[in-house]
Amino acid sequence: MNEKELISGLKLGEESAFKLLVENYQDRVYYSVLNILQNAEEAEDTAQETFIQVYESIKTFKEESSLATWIYRIGVRKALEKIRKQKNRERLHTIIPWWMPSEEKSVDAAYLNPGISNENKEKATIIYKAISALPSNQRIAFTLIRVQGMKQEEASEIMQLSIKAIESLLSRAKENLKNKLKYYYKS
Repeated sequence: MNEKELISGLKLGEESAFKLLVENYQDRVYYSVLNILQNAEEAEDTAQETFIQVYESIKTFKEESSLATWIYRIGVRKALEKIRKQKNRERLHTIIPWWMPSEEKSVDAAYLNPGISNENKEKATIIYKAISALPSNQRIAFTLIRVQGMKQEEASEIMQLSIKAIESLLSRAKENLKNKLKYYYKS
């Protein structure tokens, strides 16, 4: 089934089309949001929320971009919403700590990403921690391009920013990471 047929089937509400969509995109969506959120449970929830949104919104899909780009855009937006909620909870906890229990944040993406060998997990954890400390847009641009291996044009479509803006975010992310990691990797 090609993309046009898949979209048509989805718009008609065909269960087999939705099943095929999930089979084709679930790993890519999961690892994309995992690299942004760096928490397996949050990534699983976000990937599920992404597919629910795709199912509910497919009839409004205008086909101005590829189906994959549209799905990634939804996943990235959902991941950003989770990050914003976490930041709001953290701010609220600092204001009234007695009202909300403290939440432990772990960086487990390095251990769950199948592309990372056992001997590199410690280094990967340090790198993922540094990536997670980047501002949201820098983290997403860096993750999509450097971690996921997307082209700048595709990241530009997903983030709905110009290529120049993506290049700028990527450049600042690299500089910030270089500064954060200079004590770990002295030349």
